[in-house]
This record gives sequence, C-alpha cells and structure tokens, in this order.
Amino acid sequence: MKEILPPTVSVDGNMARRIREEKKLTQLYVAKVVGVTTDTISRWENNRYPSIKRENALRLAEALEVPVEEVLQRETDVSAEPLAPAPSSRSPLRFLPLLLIPLVVVGVYLFSARPTPTPISLVATRELPNFAAPGTTFPVRVHLEISNAPKGFILREHFPPGWKLIEAVPPASSLDNESGMARWILKPDEGLKRVSYLIRVDPAATVGKQGEFSGEIIANPDGGSAPAIVGGTGRTKIAAFLWADQNGDQVVDDSEMLQASDTLDQMRGIHLDWAALEEIWDAGSYSWDHKKERFLPIRNGDLPTPVAK
Repeated sequence: MKEILPPTVSVDGNMARRIREEKKLTQLYVAKVVGVTTDTISRWENNRYPSIKRENALRLAEALEVPVEEVLQRETDVSAEPLAPAPSSRSPLRFLPLLLIPLVVVGVYLFSARPTPTPISLVATRELPNFAAPGTTFPVRVHLEISNAPKGFILREHFPPGWKLIEAVPPASSLDNESGMARWILKPDEGLKRVSYLIRVDPAATVGKQGEFSGEIIANPDGGSAPAIVGGTGRTKIAAFLWADQNGDQVVDDSEMLQASDTLDQMRGIHLDWAALEEIWDAGSYSWDHKKERFLPIRNGDLPTPVAK
C-alpha cells in the first residue's frame, strides 16, 4: 500500500535535477506539468525551500515520470520515546474504549458513504499513411477521447530516430528529434479532439523497411504513472509513393483525394502542400524523382515508371 504523504514534504533537489537531466527534460517542461514557474523549479533543485506542498511533489514526480518517493528526502531514524506508565485500573481512562465505539461507527459510516470517484477514460488513436518516401513529409493524426481528467493529461509520441517532427498543432511542449520523441501537455479546458503533426522521413531511410510509431497518455491526478497506450496505426512502409496514394498505384484517384481533403480539414494550421497534390490529381499520375526527393505529376499518355512496393 502506498504511503500517505503529509500536507508538506521535503524534496531532494539534487535527485530531482539528476533525474530531469538524465531524461533530457527542460525546467520549462517540468514547470508546465507542475503548474509553477521555472524559477520555482530552480529553487527546488537547489534546495532553497525546506518543504513544498504534497500536491506539488506529486506533480513533480509525474513530470519526471518516477514514483514520488524518488524525489523526496530520506527521513532519519528517530529513537523511540519511553512508554508512558499504564493507567491505574481506577483511572477514568478505563472507560475510553467504550467512548470510542460511537466514534468508530460514525467514521465507518462516513467513509462508506463517500461517493466513488469517476474513473479517468483515456482513448487515443493514431492515423498514419500507408507509405512514406525518403526525404518527404507526411501527416500524422492522433484522435483523442478523454474524460474525467481534471488536471489535463500528457500525450507522448515516439517516432523513428532520424525522422524529424517539423510542425504540430498544438505545438509540442517538449521535442527531442534526436531520439524521436515529442510530448504535449494538454488541459481539459482546451477541448482538443486531436493532435496533428508533420513528419519528415530520414533521406537515408531504407526503402522496403517499416517506420515504427508508438505512444502513450498519462492522466493521473495523484501523480502516479498510469499510461494508456495510443492505439490505431503504428507502422508506415518506406516506399516511393505519395502519402495520399493509399494503394500505391502511382495514382491519386477521386476517393483518395476526398480522404486527403478530410485530412487537410482536420489538420488546420499544418502546412500540407495541397497545390502540389492537386497538380498530381489533375495530371492523372505521378512519378518519384530520387535526386530531388519529390513527386512529379505525369499527364495522361505519359506512362509512369513502375515502382516496386
């Protein structure tokens, strides 16, 4: 059973800083999760405050993704105090057990009558295109269904190292393109239904391989770690096909264009090259220019060069 913390606790600033630096987290990111200023985080890490509120310690542990015990100072052992002499059999204290019975009954009733807290519901589903060409960009959408998360939640997405997240709505709260990870701190009053971002494939990515994506959501008001896995699509094949060409036939037909239009509508604020996509749609087909790392429209009558899937 997890130990109940007192209203104020002492934080081990050196340990908090070490964990933050090991996880490559900025003070700004931690401050946003906790709901304080970066100056406050700096003071905590330098042990400028003898104690902080229990809620802040729990949020600090949540931001650092560790149990709260790891950021608290170790308590020193306190020698046991001598026991008080047992009361005389004639002492009024002999009636104390009888007096406590009504209090115990009332306490049990009040505890059992407390309403059961509504569980947090976390559902996230990712949408990826079937294909992604080396050096090109493609859209990613994570649809959200979140309820009963009073303090908001954190969405964390992992993408292949060497690939670059170049744009996101809303903007990522923390981004590490080197290792392939982005985090978003989202509040319940924002009412978001999805997170959208644009990824650029590593130009050196091997055609025929798979680009692997994964993610999780964390929303626990007590500061514990209870992630929910992001579902939906987790792989896209590295191939010389346009992201809107779902079947890889080097043609963006009317049905695929309608779905691409729906993607554009859901990703307001993301700069997808819609004009280039319309040009390929009007032309009837396209081919892949390896040197320029771009797709070229091919008019009807000009046969495109078949590309291996």
